[in-house]
Amino acid sequence: MYKDFYKPQNYVNRELSWIDFNGRVLQEATDTSNPLLERANFLGITQSNVDEFFMVRVASLHKLAAANVTTTDASGMTPEEQLTAVNKKEHEMVKERYKVYNKQIIPDLKQQKINIMHLADLDDRQKEFIRRYFSDELMPVLTPMADDTSRPFPFIANNSLNIAIQLRRNPKQKQAIQEQEILEGDQEVMSRQLEPHDDSRESEIKFATVRVPSIYKRLVRLPGENNFILIDEVIKRFLGQLFPGYQILASATYRVMRDMDLDVAEEDTSDLLRAVKRQLRERGHGEVMRLEVENSIDEWLENQLVDNLHVNERSIYRVNGPVDLTFLKKLSGMVDGHNNLRFPPFYAYQNPDLDMEHNIFTAIRKRDYLMQHPYDTFQSVVNFIHQAALDPKVLAIKMTLYRVSGNSPIIKYLGMAAQRGKQVTVLVEVKARFDEQNNVRWAQRLEQMGCHVIYGLVGLKTHCKIALVIRRDDDGLRRYMHLGTGNYNDVTAHFYTDMGLLTCDQEIGMDMTNLFNMLSGFARPSYFNKLRVSPNGIRNFINQKIDQQIKIAQSGNAALIRMKMNSLSDKQIIAHLYEAASKGVKIQLIIRGITCLRNDLPELHGNIEVHSIVGRFLEHSRIYYFKGNGNEEIYLSSADMMTRNLNRRVEELFPVEQSDTKAKAISILDDMWKDNVKARVLVGDHYERIDNHGEEPFNAQEFFAQRATVESKQTKQQEKSKRHFSNVFETLSRHVPSLHLSSRGDKHHE
Repeated sequence: MYKDFYKPQNYVNRELSWIDFNGRVLQEATDTSNPLLERANFLGITQSNVDEFFMVRVASLHKLAAANVTTTDASGMTPEEQLTAVNKKEHEMVKERYKVYNKQIIPDLKQQKINIMHLADLDDRQKEFIRRYFSDELMPVLTPMADDTSRPFPFIANNSLNIAIQLRRNPKQKQAIQEQEILEGDQEVMSRQLEPHDDSRESEIKFATVRVPSIYKRLVRLPGENNFILIDEVIKRFLGQLFPGYQILASATYRVMRDMDLDVAEEDTSDLLRAVKRQLRERGHGEVMRLEVENSIDEWLENQLVDNLHVNERSIYRVNGPVDLTFLKKLSGMVDGHNNLRFPPFYAYQNPDLDMEHNIFTAIRKRDYLMQHPYDTFQSVVNFIHQAALDPKVLAIKMTLYRVSGNSPIIKYLGMAAQRGKQVTVLVEVKARFDEQNNVRWAQRLEQMGCHVIYGLVGLKTHCKIALVIRRDDDGLRRYMHLGTGNYNDVTAHFYTDMGLLTCDQEIGMDMTNLFNMLSGFARPSYFNKLRVSPNGIRNFINQKIDQQIKIAQSGNAALIRMKMNSLSDKQIIAHLYEAASKGVKIQLIIRGITCLRNDLPELHGNIEVHSIVGRFLEHSRIYYFKGNGNEEIYLSSADMMTRNLNRRVEELFPVEQSDTKAKAISILDDMWKDNVKARVLVGDHYERIDNHGEEPFNAQEFFAQRATVESKQTKQQEKSKRHFSNVFETLSRHVPSLHLSSRGDKHHE
């Protein structure tokens, strides 16, 4: 039984595996086959990745350790042991990140005449520019905050950039001011001069801090082409103007990451929206998880921060360069020219059947449509909702929203549908991590527009990506659906790879109705025809499929399991895959992120191979494929093989069955598995670059992008030709009336 595989040594710690994943992203910053500005962007992404990791995952470990929880994870580590190991590994990663920044990115940018400059590098014109910029723009906005007996240590907001300052009164400056006041006859000053002077108080060292305003870009453009300086350097140069009468002894940039995990006890709250709003107000005051400081920081300043922010040594990160490298994500957009330093543009394919000039519902009645984003444009999904809002035959729209963009067209069209009298029901997941505030705002907006908004089931996040449109066709009511692996977010759809299916399959339609009834009411469907729904449903289904493959292998036939997902961490699923491999099932996994499975156990007989693709686009699609006894099945899902997805979320898994869409889905998975450029291969507990052994390099993402560009151009040319011949025909028909008859005859003859 696969429970024999539950030993801790058979598993990799989830948090350490995540840090390894972020290391793979860092590799893209060092890969010179990537354009330079994209390499800088990858480096910035590693920083924002780790920021979220500390705000949520490390924060969770802190709470467990503080509560003296000693239970262990699958790899046998207690929360305290995990905290120690995570911080140790991340300290090494920080060194690597800044080595890449200082030794590769900055020198390579300089060679391209893109300069992130320091004060010492500036010429006279640039010095005058930053003086005016500080005086005109920054000075009125900045607020110096002191720490003394009358003013407590100021609150330092999560993820805010700040400057710590060591200063003391300037006796010479004070004396000069007083002498001037005496000359002007200030009697109060003259009387004070007769009092004894306390030099010790004048020389006392003070602490102050200044928050760098986030309303300004971190990179300040300087005179001269593509020259920049960090805004905190500008502020530090002119700190004296914020503290007249004081001498600046030292200053340093710093930043804190706090516990930002939202913890709503849903079983105890009758109003989830109000509870989330309250948590959002309180969340910014969480415990400090990490303190980042410049490694040149004065020791006294560092001690002041550590003492007041209550940070232990392992949580102090001293960096060899600018604090917070996320500004690199903005660099490409600020650099003028240099298109050769960015990824070449590609053109997403728009299937003409799914554009606004065609009736999408007529198209879906004839066949299913499988889309792979971003190579197939997400606009087709937007068009589906848009047409549903406009179509007088559409009676109702039901949809789940987990993450949407800040200016979502889908929200707009749902509101439009409601205002046109259609029944619109939207489940908005207000607990979507770091999108809570955005989703609360959208939920209220949808209600104002006349939509019925629900917030899901108690104790569960609703993570499934589904849309259901009920339409009165000429032959009766019909359900039209979109099911996807990714969010209804028109912005992230440009760089997240996801898959979606448009269908009017009757059985899936019945399942979708039951699922929405479950989400909005008291219904608890006992059976689904084709959909598999978490909690529990997807786990049970995957276990059944694995067992089927084991039986096929034990009968002496070839059995293959392929899975593609973001993360694999569920202990029971991993143990079941171990058992399948030990019984002869070939298992091929494509996992972008966390991988708690090891593939070097001798009992597996080398039957588990794992790839991780990290490249231009973020691999987000979830695909589950089973082959044996001449039968192939492929499923798409919103769920990863993680305990939270299988046990504590509402997720969907659905089949791709139509012959052409099924073949397309399998072909996509085949091409991903062939990748030997951006894919890494798991060796025991770590990933290594694939050795091509002289094989032709194959980059799956680039292959999909190039194919989409070709298809897009061909389609546009065909549409252009159609319009041209249509215009020619209309022009000729006006001048040659008999042309209509001969044209019909020619067409009939064809």
